[in-house]
Amino acid sequence: MHVRNNTKMSASENRIDDLSEYLRAKDPGKVELAGIWRAAIGLQKVDGLTPSAYLVETARRNIEGEITVAEAGNIIGEYYKSKKIRAEAAKTRTDEADIVSQRIAAILAEPTFSFSPASYVAIHRKLFVGIYKYAGKIRDYNITKSEWVLKKDTVRYESADVIAATLEYEFERERKFNYKGLMPQETISHFSRFIADVWQIHAFGEGNTRTTAIFAIKYLRTLGYNVVNDIFAENSYYFRNALVRANYTNIPTGVHSTLVYLERFFGNLLLGEDNVLKSRFLRIGLQDEPASLVPPRREQVGEQVAPPLSKGVARLLKAFKGDMSVLEMMGALKLGGRRNFLEKYLSPAIELGFIEMTQPDSPRSPTQKYRLTAKGLAARGDARRAKKPSCVTSANSTQSPKSRG
Repeated sequence: MHVRNNTKMSASENRIDDLSEYLRAKDPGKVELAGIWRAAIGLQKVDGLTPSAYLVETARRNIEGEITVAEAGNIIGEYYKSKKIRAEAAKTRTDEADIVSQRIAAILAEPTFSFSPASYVAIHRKLFVGIYKYAGKIRDYNITKSEWVLKKDTVRYESADVIAATLEYEFERERKFNYKGLMPQETISHFSRFIADVWQIHAFGEGNTRTTAIFAIKYLRTLGYNVVNDIFAENSYYFRNALVRANYTNIPTGVHSTLVYLERFFGNLLLGEDNVLKSRFLRIGLQDEPASLVPPRREQVGEQVAPPLSKGVARLLKAFKGDMSVLEMMGALKLGGRRNFLEKYLSPAIELGFIEMTQPDSPRSPTQKYRLTAKGLAARGDARRAKKPSCVTSANSTQSPKSRG
């Protein structure tokens, strides 16, 4: 894992800004190509790489219509045939940044796409052939990667012996999923989970995030989204850290995997939201964890452990009627924000064991509903009693029967 270099990040950002003028061009073709190239350059940040000024100038020629994307590839290839230039560039992996940037631009510029593990692997091969000896090959060894955002800890990646099978499983499950009828935020939540799961497999030795990002963009296009590549151009490092946080749990330190950060990224990308995307906010231990994913604090009472009942959980339990979908629960509570509902109502109730899925073996099913457990039914009785006026035994007493010893 390569250490993030702030100087390189600044240089890379300058490379992106060199093409920003084209985002205001009257020619939509130039705007589109500029977005593609900016994303291609920006994605190099995930490995701390910075493309050269020569690459940016070549990209400019493509945007201006002087050369095609394919010809840009030939020009970059010829440039690095010089042993002297290649040897110098290799010290900072600038050659990799240049070559892969052009290849990303070429893949994003072509309309073809196939949703399959083979297509995912093919993207890796196209990006890194001639750069990594294992380009397009599933890794056959286990890995760990020290992460800045995890204070040098690592995500637990998929074991090498089951990578192919796990990839096939994730793709097959996604292939069967029906997005019909989902609210925008539900779509983003599901898509975030799928992309996070694919990334966690870490099918390759290197280049996983860039491969996953390109695959995500191509897949989103087949779902009908006009993906704005500029989000990846400016926030690729955040994207990677969000993937890390979506796949990391350390219960003793109070850190739990969360999709919140990745959902914010895709919320900006697909819904035009204005979420703040700063990697420093993702680093563990620097701020409170998202409320929906931190188990509630428990208070010791005698020899029993009693979980406190939050206002949100109490409201949800009180409103429950039979089996209910997320939308039905939100409607009963008259809530419009799905993220707020998940964080403050549903997730804490599930953590406490009050609510369970009706289809636990198919958590992503579009017909998924939820029901109260026996524990939830008991807790609902407590929640309802808590709403009743306290009894008083005399004019001077304000103590309820429940609070007496």
